[in-house]
Amino acid sequence: MSSGTPGTPDPAMKPLRVTRAEPIAEDIHLFELRDPSGADLPEFSAGSHVSLKVPNGLIRKYSLCNDPAERDRYVIAVKREAMGGRGGSESMIRDVRPGSELAVSPPANNFALVKSAAGYLFVAGGIGITPIMAMIRQLKATGGRFKLCYCTRSPAVTAFRDELSGSEFRGQVTIHHDQGDPARSLDLWPNVEKPKGQQLYCCGPRGLMQAVRDMTGHWSPSAVHFEAFTEAAERKPDDKPFTVRLGRTGGTVEVPAGTTILEALRAKGLDVPSSCESGTCGTCRTRLIAGEADHRDLVLSEHEHATNIMVCVSRARSDELVIDR
Repeated sequence: MSSGTPGTPDPAMKPLRVTRAEPIAEDIHLFELRDPSGADLPEFSAGSHVSLKVPNGLIRKYSLCNDPAERDRYVIAVKREAMGGRGGSESMIRDVRPGSELAVSPPANNFALVKSAAGYLFVAGGIGITPIMAMIRQLKATGGRFKLCYCTRSPAVTAFRDELSGSEFRGQVTIHHDQGDPARSLDLWPNVEKPKGQQLYCCGPRGLMQAVRDMTGHWSPSAVHFEAFTEAAERKPDDKPFTVRLGRTGGTVEVPAGTTILEALRAKGLDVPSSCESGTCGTCRTRLIAGEADHRDLVLSEHEHATNIMVCVSRARSDELVIDR
Protein backbone atom coordinates (compact mmCIF):
# COMPACT_ATOMS: atom_id res chain seq x y z
CA MET A 1 0.00 0.00 0.00
CA SER A 2 1.19 3.48 -0.72
CA SER A 3 -0.49 6.85 -0.68
CA GLY A 4 0.72 10.41 -0.55
CA THR A 5 -0.20 13.73 0.96
CA PRO A 6 1.60 17.02 1.34
CA GLY A 7 0.62 16.98 5.03
CA THR A 8 2.55 17.69 8.21
CA PRO A 9 5.12 15.04 9.17
CA ASP A 10 4.33 12.86 12.17
CA PRO A 11 6.33 14.20 15.15
CA ALA A 12 7.16 10.57 15.97
CA MET A 13 9.14 10.25 12.72
CA LYS A 14 12.80 9.32 13.16
CA PRO A 15 15.64 9.39 10.61
CA LEU A 16 16.48 6.00 9.14
CA ARG A 17 19.34 5.29 6.77
CA VAL A 18 18.81 3.67 3.38
CA THR A 19 21.12 0.65 3.12
CA ARG A 20 19.75 -0.79 -0.13
CA ALA A 21 18.10 0.94 -3.08
CA GLU A 22 17.80 -1.20 -6.19
CA PRO A 23 15.34 -2.21 -8.93
CA ILE A 24 13.56 -5.53 -8.47
CA ALA A 25 11.20 -5.30 -11.48
CA GLU A 26 10.36 -2.84 -14.23
CA ASP A 27 9.56 0.52 -12.53
CA ILE A 28 9.68 -1.09 -9.06
CA HIS A 29 12.52 -0.40 -6.63
CA LEU A 30 13.27 -1.99 -3.27
CA PHE A 31 14.52 0.11 -0.34
CA GLU A 32 15.96 -1.19 2.91
CA LEU A 33 15.93 1.13 5.94
CA ARG A 34 17.94 0.76 9.16
CA ASP A 35 18.63 2.79 12.28
CA PRO A 36 21.85 4.80 11.75
CA SER A 37 23.14 3.65 15.15
CA GLY A 38 22.33 0.00 14.52
CA ALA A 39 19.55 -0.08 17.13
CA ASP A 40 16.48 -2.26 16.77
CA LEU A 41 13.51 -0.66 15.04
CA PRO A 42 9.98 -0.53 16.51
CA GLU A 43 8.39 -3.91 15.95
CA PHE A 44 5.67 -4.34 13.34
CA SER A 45 3.01 -6.88 12.46
CA ALA A 46 2.27 -8.33 9.03
CA GLY A 47 0.22 -5.86 6.98
CA SER A 48 1.81 -2.79 8.58
CA HIS A 49 2.90 0.36 6.80
CA VAL A 50 5.16 3.28 7.64
CA SER A 51 4.98 6.92 6.58
CA LEU A 52 8.07 8.44 4.96
CA LYS A 53 8.98 11.99 4.10
CA VAL A 54 10.35 11.58 0.58
CA PRO A 55 12.94 13.99 -0.88
CA ASN A 56 10.38 16.20 -2.62
CA GLY A 57 8.62 16.85 0.70
CA LEU A 58 5.57 14.60 0.34
CA ILE A 59 4.55 12.25 3.13
CA ARG A 60 4.10 8.80 1.64
CA LYS A 61 2.80 5.59 3.16
CA TYR A 62 4.42 2.30 2.14
CA SER A 63 3.69 -1.26 3.23
CA LEU A 64 6.47 -3.19 4.93
CA CYS A 65 7.24 -6.37 3.01
CA ASN A 66 9.91 -8.10 5.08
CA ASP A 67 9.38 -10.72 7.81
CA PRO A 68 7.88 -9.06 10.92
CA ALA A 69 10.30 -11.08 13.04
CA GLU A 70 13.11 -8.86 11.75
CA ARG A 71 13.85 -5.96 14.09
CA ASP A 72 16.94 -4.59 12.37
CA ARG A 73 15.37 -3.31 9.15
CA TYR A 74 12.27 -2.21 7.29
CA VAL A 75 11.90 -3.16 3.63
CA ILE A 76 9.54 -1.41 1.20
CA ALA A 77 8.98 -1.68 -2.54
CA VAL A 78 8.06 1.44 -4.52
CA LYS A 79 6.40 1.49 -7.92
CA ARG A 80 6.95 4.52 -10.13
CA GLU A 81 3.57 6.23 -10.44
CA ALA A 82 1.82 6.53 -13.76
CA MET A 83 1.10 9.94 -15.24
CA GLY A 84 -1.00 11.99 -12.88
CA GLY A 85 0.73 10.95 -9.67
CA ARG A 86 2.05 13.54 -7.24
CA GLY A 87 5.68 12.62 -7.75
CA GLY A 88 6.40 10.85 -4.45
CA SER A 89 7.47 7.58 -6.03
CA GLU A 90 9.45 9.38 -8.73
CA SER A 91 11.32 11.29 -6.03
CA MET A 92 12.06 8.08 -4.13
CA ILE A 93 13.39 6.26 -7.18
CA ARG A 94 15.30 9.24 -8.61
CA ASP A 95 16.72 10.84 -5.47
CA VAL A 96 17.19 8.14 -2.82
CA ARG A 97 20.45 6.20 -2.73
CA PRO A 98 22.25 3.98 -0.19
CA GLY A 99 23.38 6.33 2.55
CA SER A 100 20.38 8.67 2.21
CA GLU A 101 18.41 9.36 5.36
CA LEU A 102 14.62 9.58 5.43
CA ALA A 103 12.23 10.53 8.24
CA VAL A 104 10.13 7.45 8.96
CA SER A 105 7.14 7.00 11.28
CA PRO A 106 6.55 4.06 13.62
CA PRO A 107 4.60 1.26 11.90
CA ALA A 108 0.79 1.29 11.85
CA ASN A 109 -1.53 -1.48 10.70
CA ASN A 110 -4.96 -1.23 9.04
CA PHE A 111 -4.63 -4.62 7.33
CA ALA A 112 -3.69 -6.96 10.17
CA LEU A 113 -3.82 -10.73 9.91
CA VAL A 114 -6.73 -12.27 11.79
CA LYS A 115 -5.86 -15.61 13.37
CA SER A 116 -7.35 -18.40 11.28
CA ALA A 117 -6.96 -22.12 11.88
CA ALA A 118 -8.48 -22.70 8.42
CA GLY A 119 -5.73 -20.71 6.70
CA TYR A 120 -5.59 -17.76 4.33
CA LEU A 121 -6.31 -16.90 0.72
CA PHE A 122 -4.31 -13.95 -0.61
CA VAL A 123 -5.11 -12.12 -3.84
CA ALA A 124 -2.56 -9.54 -4.98
CA GLY A 125 -2.43 -7.36 -8.06
CA GLY A 126 0.73 -5.55 -9.13
CA ILE A 127 2.47 -3.65 -6.34
CA GLY A 128 -0.36 -4.77 -4.04
CA ILE A 129 1.89 -7.75 -3.29
CA THR A 130 3.91 -5.71 -0.77
CA PRO A 131 1.86 -6.13 2.45
CA ILE A 132 1.10 -9.72 1.50
CA MET A 133 4.82 -10.53 1.27
CA ALA A 134 5.16 -9.82 4.99
CA MET A 135 2.14 -12.02 5.67
CA ILE A 136 3.33 -15.04 3.74
CA ARG A 137 6.85 -14.73 5.14
CA GLN A 138 5.42 -14.80 8.64
CA LEU A 139 3.15 -17.74 7.83
CA LYS A 140 5.97 -19.62 6.12
CA ALA A 141 8.14 -19.19 9.21
CA THR A 142 5.38 -20.28 11.60
CA GLY A 143 3.85 -23.10 9.56
CA GLY A 144 0.62 -21.29 8.69
CA ARG A 145 -1.50 -22.44 5.75
CA PHE A 146 -2.06 -20.12 2.82
CA LYS A 147 -2.56 -19.78 -0.92
CA LEU A 148 -1.52 -16.75 -2.97
CA CYS A 149 -2.94 -15.70 -6.32
CA TYR A 150 -0.66 -12.97 -7.71
CA CYS A 151 -1.78 -11.16 -10.86
CA THR A 152 0.45 -8.90 -12.95
CA ARG A 153 0.66 -7.70 -16.52
CA SER A 154 3.90 -9.53 -17.42
CA PRO A 155 6.93 -11.20 -15.82
CA ALA A 156 8.97 -8.01 -16.24
CA VAL A 157 6.70 -6.02 -13.88
CA THR A 158 6.34 -8.76 -11.26
CA ALA A 159 7.98 -7.82 -7.97
CA PHE A 160 9.55 -10.70 -6.00
CA ARG A 161 8.99 -13.01 -8.99
CA ASP A 162 12.13 -15.13 -8.48
CA GLU A 163 11.44 -15.62 -4.78
CA LEU A 164 7.79 -16.52 -5.24
CA SER A 165 8.59 -18.86 -8.13
CA GLY A 166 11.07 -20.80 -5.98
CA SER A 167 10.64 -24.28 -4.62
CA GLU A 168 9.89 -22.90 -1.14
CA PHE A 169 6.49 -21.71 -2.35
CA ARG A 170 5.65 -24.55 -4.74
CA GLY A 171 1.97 -25.47 -4.49
CA GLN A 172 1.12 -22.32 -2.52
CA VAL A 173 1.66 -19.53 -5.07
CA THR A 174 0.05 -18.96 -8.46
CA ILE A 175 1.53 -16.14 -10.55
CA HIS A 176 -0.65 -15.11 -13.48
CA HIS A 177 0.17 -12.64 -16.27
CA ASP A 178 -2.72 -11.19 -18.28
CA GLN A 179 -0.63 -9.11 -20.74
CA GLY A 180 -2.95 -6.19 -20.04
CA ASP A 181 -5.93 -8.01 -21.60
CA PRO A 182 -8.99 -8.27 -19.30
CA ALA A 183 -10.07 -11.35 -21.24
CA ARG A 184 -6.96 -13.10 -19.95
CA SER A 185 -7.55 -12.26 -16.28
CA LEU A 186 -7.13 -15.05 -13.77
CA ASP A 187 -10.39 -16.83 -12.97
CA LEU A 188 -10.58 -16.44 -9.20
CA TRP A 189 -14.02 -18.03 -8.82
CA PRO A 190 -12.75 -21.60 -8.16
CA ASN A 191 -10.79 -20.20 -5.21
CA VAL A 192 -13.71 -18.33 -3.62
CA GLU A 193 -16.73 -20.37 -4.70
CA LYS A 194 -16.82 -22.46 -1.52
CA PRO A 195 -15.65 -20.65 1.61
CA LYS A 196 -13.78 -23.02 3.88
CA GLY A 197 -13.37 -20.79 6.88
CA GLN A 198 -10.28 -19.01 5.55
CA GLN A 199 -9.53 -15.33 5.85
CA LEU A 200 -9.21 -13.60 2.46
CA TYR A 201 -6.84 -10.64 1.99
CA CYS A 202 -6.81 -8.65 -1.24
CA CYS A 203 -4.59 -5.73 -2.25
CA GLY A 204 -4.23 -4.36 -5.74
CA PRO A 205 -5.90 -2.17 -8.35
CA ARG A 206 -9.41 -1.09 -7.47
CA GLY A 207 -10.85 -3.12 -10.35
CA LEU A 208 -9.35 -6.31 -8.93
CA MET A 209 -10.58 -5.53 -5.44
CA GLN A 210 -14.08 -4.78 -6.70
CA ALA A 211 -14.11 -8.07 -8.61
CA VAL A 212 -13.11 -9.93 -5.46
CA ARG A 213 -15.76 -8.05 -3.48
CA ASP A 214 -18.40 -9.01 -6.05
CA MET A 215 -17.34 -12.68 -5.95
CA THR A 216 -17.32 -12.95 -2.16
CA GLY A 217 -20.82 -11.75 -1.33
CA HIS A 218 -21.53 -15.21 0.10
CA TRP A 219 -18.53 -15.02 2.44
CA SER A 220 -18.75 -13.69 5.98
CA PRO A 221 -17.95 -9.93 5.74
CA SER A 222 -15.52 -10.32 8.65
CA ALA A 223 -13.47 -12.83 6.62
CA VAL A 224 -12.75 -10.54 3.64
CA HIS A 225 -10.16 -7.77 3.95
CA PHE A 226 -9.03 -5.12 1.46
CA GLU A 227 -6.28 -2.56 1.28
CA ALA A 228 -5.76 -0.02 -1.49
CA PHE A 229 -2.18 0.58 -2.66
CA THR A 230 -2.94 4.03 -4.08
CA GLU A 231 -5.08 6.93 -3.01
CA ALA A 232 -8.51 5.75 -3.98
CA ALA A 233 -10.72 8.82 -3.85
CA GLU A 234 -11.94 7.58 -7.25
CA ARG A 235 -13.13 10.93 -8.48
CA LYS A 236 -15.25 10.76 -11.61
CA PRO A 237 -15.74 13.34 -14.38
CA ASP A 238 -19.49 13.56 -13.69
CA ASP A 239 -19.15 14.10 -9.93
CA LYS A 240 -21.51 16.86 -8.82
CA PRO A 241 -21.63 19.05 -5.69
CA PHE A 242 -24.12 18.17 -2.99
CA THR A 243 -25.09 19.12 0.55
CA VAL A 244 -24.52 17.14 3.72
CA ARG A 245 -26.91 17.92 6.57
CA LEU A 246 -25.72 17.11 10.07
CA GLY A 247 -28.51 15.20 11.77
CA ARG A 248 -27.56 15.98 15.36
CA THR A 249 -26.59 19.63 15.08
CA GLY A 250 -28.73 20.71 12.15
CA GLY A 251 -25.83 22.35 10.36
CA THR A 252 -25.04 21.88 6.69
CA VAL A 253 -21.80 21.29 4.81
CA GLU A 254 -21.38 21.86 1.07
CA VAL A 255 -19.34 19.18 -0.70
CA PRO A 256 -17.96 20.45 -4.03
CA ALA A 257 -17.03 18.17 -6.91
CA GLY A 258 -13.45 17.07 -6.36
CA THR A 259 -13.76 17.23 -2.57
CA THR A 260 -14.65 14.26 -0.36
CA ILE A 261 -17.23 14.41 2.40
CA LEU A 262 -14.40 13.80 4.86
CA GLU A 263 -12.42 16.77 3.52
CA ALA A 264 -15.48 19.03 3.59
CA LEU A 265 -16.34 18.05 7.18
CA ARG A 266 -12.79 18.70 8.33
CA ALA A 267 -12.74 22.06 6.56
CA LYS A 268 -15.68 23.00 8.79
CA GLY A 269 -13.65 22.08 11.86
CA LEU A 270 -15.35 18.73 12.50
CA ASP A 271 -13.15 15.95 13.88
CA VAL A 272 -13.87 12.79 11.89
CA PRO A 273 -11.86 9.62 12.54
CA SER A 274 -10.18 8.12 9.49
CA SER A 275 -7.19 6.02 8.56
CA CYS A 276 -6.79 4.61 5.06
CA GLU A 277 -8.88 7.30 3.31
CA SER A 278 -9.31 4.87 0.43
CA GLY A 279 -12.56 3.16 1.42
CA THR A 280 -10.97 -0.06 2.63
CA CYS A 281 -10.46 0.07 6.41
CA GLY A 282 -13.86 1.14 7.76
CA THR A 283 -12.58 3.72 10.26
CA CYS A 284 -14.71 6.57 8.90
CA ARG A 285 -17.98 4.60 8.85
CA THR A 286 -20.82 7.05 9.51
CA ARG A 287 -24.53 6.41 10.01
CA LEU A 288 -26.59 7.54 7.00
CA ILE A 289 -29.97 8.92 8.07
CA ALA A 290 -31.46 10.04 4.75
CA GLY A 291 -30.56 10.51 1.10
CA GLU A 292 -29.18 8.23 -1.58
CA ALA A 293 -25.44 7.58 -1.34
CA ASP A 294 -23.06 6.76 -4.16
CA HIS A 295 -21.09 4.05 -2.36
CA ARG A 296 -17.46 3.71 -3.49
CA ASP A 297 -15.96 1.77 -0.61
CA LEU A 298 -14.99 -1.89 -0.30
CA VAL A 299 -16.17 -2.31 3.28
CA LEU A 300 -19.95 -2.10 3.42
CA SER A 301 -22.09 -5.04 2.40
CA GLU A 302 -25.16 -4.48 0.25
CA HIS A 303 -27.58 -4.58 3.19
CA GLU A 304 -25.56 -1.87 5.00
CA HIS A 305 -25.76 0.67 2.16
CA ALA A 306 -29.08 2.15 3.26
CA THR A 307 -27.86 3.06 6.75
CA ASN A 308 -24.09 3.61 6.51
CA ILE A 309 -21.58 5.55 4.43
CA MET A 310 -17.79 5.72 4.24
CA VAL A 311 -17.21 9.46 4.08
CA CYS A 312 -13.63 9.22 2.84
CA VAL A 313 -14.63 8.10 -0.67
CA SER A 314 -18.40 7.87 -1.14
CA ARG A 315 -20.59 10.67 -2.48
CA ALA A 316 -24.29 11.40 -3.04
CA ARG A 317 -26.67 10.51 -5.83
CA SER A 318 -29.33 12.75 -4.28
CA ASP A 319 -28.90 16.48 -3.81
CA GLU A 320 -28.58 16.05 -0.05
CA LEU A 321 -27.43 13.44 2.47
CA VAL A 322 -28.27 13.50 6.16
CA ILE A 323 -25.64 11.88 8.37
CA ASP A 324 -25.36 11.25 12.09
CA ARG A 325 -23.00 14.06 13.08
